[in-house]
Amino acid sequence: MEKEPLARYTSWRVGGIADRLYKPAGIEDAQQYLKSLPAGEPVLWLGLGSNVLIRDGGVRGSVIYTRGCLKQMEQLADGMLKVEAGVPCALVAKLAAEKGLSGAEFLAGIPGTMGGALAMNAGAFGGETWALVSKVVLLNRHGDLIVRDADDFDVGYRSVSLADDEWFVACYLDIPQGGNKESREKIRQLLAKRSQTQPTNVPSGGSVFKNPEGDHAAHLVEITGLKGYRIGGAQVSEKHSNFILNTGHATAKDIERLIEYVKGQVHKNQGVLLETEVRIIGEEKAQ
Repeated sequence: MEKEPLARYTSWRVGGIADRLYKPAGIEDAQQYLKSLPAGEPVLWLGLGSNVLIRDGGVRGSVIYTRGCLKQMEQLADGMLKVEAGVPCALVAKLAAEKGLSGAEFLAGIPGTMGGALAMNAGAFGGETWALVSKVVLLNRHGDLIVRDADDFDVGYRSVSLADDEWFVACYLDIPQGGNKESREKIRQLLAKRSQTQPTNVPSGGSVFKNPEGDHAAHLVEITGLKGYRIGGAQVSEKHSNFILNTGHATAKDIERLIEYVKGQVHKNQGVLLETEVRIIGEEKAQ
């Protein structure tokens, strides 16, 4: 699709126009699309559109949209789960529980796809994505498939070493055997906790800031007195201070200005410089 507005593809419901948006039929189709692109064409991969702020000026080049496209997941003969990048993390948690595997329940609390979770080592409720990963499948800018072991990557808190011209398209998860009923109950409890503590019914990008060592970003924002603070249509959530909401008419610029304001105020008042967990990409809107 040419000149496709991206707001409908992001959880913040903001974002300008992409030059091109492509929905691959599967991994092989994505390979062929990459091979067909001009050498200098920028490429952005997008799943559920959480943890990303796309600016009002949009994105040049091609956006490859994986949600509902790279959607295969299965349990292999060795017990591992093979999951493609477009599968929502919550569905992976559900499948693992159905198969009697224990340890993936936290994925139910990650509002994104496996591709995004792999790229940033997403976590929730004390669990992290890469603790489950055995190996991954990647595509590079030339459309080549690459398989690598988890040990080939430098993985940290919300960070994974990955070349700019490579993208995760599938992974193999090694999840221990456990109890089916216990896992289902744990997922239910985690989702109930998420609903109680996070603003799940208003457009947001997920957690905005990384937690600094020894503290929580939400705590620092709250004690700085910024709960409920607004810029334009963007507001710091009163339910969880590490979420910024689109109250209905926010622009990406409103959200970005609020992110920078919160960072500045927390640094000024608490002496801590918060790092954004959200990726801010795209171009400023032309004036």
